[in-house]
Amino acid sequence: MLAHLAGLCSALVLVAPSHAAQGASWTGIVTRVSDGDTLWVRPPGGQAPRKIRLDGIDAPEICQRHGDDAAQALARRLLHQPVRLATRATDDYQRAIAKVSFKGEDVGGWMVAQGHAWSYRYRKNPGPYAREEAAARRFRRGLFADAQPLPPREFRKRHGACHAR
Repeated sequence: MLAHLAGLCSALVLVAPSHAAQGASWTGIVTRVSDGDTLWVRPPGGQAPRKIRLDGIDAPEICQRHGDDAAQALARRLLHQPVRLATRATDDYQRAIAKVSFKGEDVGGWMVAQGHAWSYRYRKNPGPYAREEAAARRFRRGLFADAQPLPPREFRKRHGACHAR
């Protein structure tokens, strides 16, 4: 019986969700910003920071026009600040994809509304921040001050991906 319980406990440890697991909600401190949609967050307890991709947005590549502006805006807002994350998946680059909140405000929505990113589109879906993007375009905020800003997806097709900091 004791051996069975020990085996069961071991199995539970193996399937216990990490802070970056799909569907997990957790808080942490932003330790680094790589670009306009990627940041590093240290979970409570001093664990190693985890790489996070902001859900629902696509910011310019770091080597693309407005890319450094987007990264700097995100860093000014969040670096060394506490945030709340709700993860939903892991992307191809092993980043947890998460909705990030700062002082109750959705950071992805803020980035798009300020003109630092696009609402992430999938096929004909305008993405979760279509209204924020429309307002940023209307008021020519940030990258939308350009007549025809080049979406990161198109930039990557033409030039390849940049390397984040």
